This record gives sequence, C-alpha cells and structure tokens, in this order.
Amino acid sequence: MNEASRAADVVAHLLIVDDDERIRTLLQRFLIRHGFLVSTARDAAHARRLLAGLEFDLVVLDVMMPGEDGIALTAALRRTLRTPILLLTARGETADRIAGLEAGADDYLAKPFEPKELLLRINAILRRIPAEERIVPGPKVLYLGPFRYEVEKGELWRGDEPVRLTATESQLMRLFAARPGEPINRTRLVEDLGRDGDQAQERAVDVQITRLRRKIEADPKQPRYLQTVRGAGYMLAPD
Repeated sequence: MNEASRAADVVAHLLIVDDDERIRTLLQRFLIRHGFLVSTARDAAHARRLLAGLEFDLVVLDVMMPGEDGIALTAALRRTLRTPILLLTARGETADRIAGLEAGADDYLAKPFEPKELLLRINAILRRIPAEERIVPGPKVLYLGPFRYEVEKGELWRGDEPVRLTATESQLMRLFAARPGEPINRTRLVEDLGRDGDQAQERAVDVQITRLRRKIEADPKQPRYLQTVRGAGYMLAPD
C-alpha cells in the first residue's frame, strides 16, 4: 500500500495551481506516480473554474502568480471552501509565511524544495482530515447531451441505462473530466495513461478517442462533446 492509500480510503484528488508550465507538469507527473489523481490550473481564474465544477482533497497553490496571487486567492477561497491549501513560494521570509497562514493556508513550503518533502507534507495534511470528510456526499455530474458522467464514481449514464466503458475509456473520461474545457495533447494523455511515449501509442490514443466518441456523440465525425482542438489536443466540452 502506497503513502497516498494510507492517507485516504479513496484516491485523493489534488489541484496544482502554478503559472509555470514546467513546474506544473513535473509536479503532476511526480504526484501521479505516487498514487494521486492530479489536475492542474495555470492561474487563479483557471483554478476557480475547476473548483466550481470538481471536488478536490487538497490544493497546492503557488503564491507568486501574475494577476491574483496565491495569498489573495487563498483568502477568497477560504470564505466558502474548506479544502486544505498548501502554499508554494520562492519567498522564505517569516512575514510572508505568516501572511499565507493568516489568509487560511494549512501549510507553507518555500522553493526550492525536494519533491519528497512536498509528498510528505501533502500526506501529513490528508492524514489530519477524517476520511469521511474527504468523501464527497453527492457526485459531481457533467452533462453531455443525453448522457451524464458522474465524476466521483467514474460512471457514464444515458438516462437510467449505464454505458459500458473499457478500462482505457474509463481512464480517458477521468482525465478529461478532471479538466473540462481544457485541451489535453496526445503526449500528455499517453503519459497520464502510463504508457511509453512513442508515436504508436499516440496513434493508439487516437483510436481510443474515436471509440469513446462513438459512445457519447450523436455524430462521432462531428463531435460536440469530445472535441479536437487544432494544435492543442482533445478537450471535453460538457453542457
């Protein structure tokens, strides 16, 4: 049993918010390898959209972002959100740490840091939360025309009838549902599916996308919900 499993009875879903794409990608890959489900946001506005539609167990939030910074976002979220927040920042001064904690952050980690220390801090925060508080009382739902996708359960329904998904299709739906409205390129999909990143695997993803479209689209050749974004990849666009 890995550390994430010991910390929670269900797979913890983390949100990484950082304007540096390289850092977002590195942290996402590292945390996925350690058993977490990980979504990413590039700024405060993007994070707000994801938080409005999905439940997260913990937010890892960079302080130094353009526009609304991490401390301001933390203070705003704390008015309505109980989800734990771990701040990341290049600032190491005591006054800055205090400002973050006063805004409502649960912990504070100064850059640069060892990824293992971040992992330990995340698990420490999750252990402090009773498991029952991390279980969403009602599943969040994404609507795709006559279909509905229950995010927490990973189930696709058409009315009262379940739609059978293969293991790979189920993984793809979870990945897209974690980032609705955000294009995901084929390379990222291959990596998140845990496969070797070569052209053959990217073509295999294309095949899986085609099969998934046949299950959720009225016209798979002109997809409405699982769209191709030119030069950016694929995107789930729920109603």
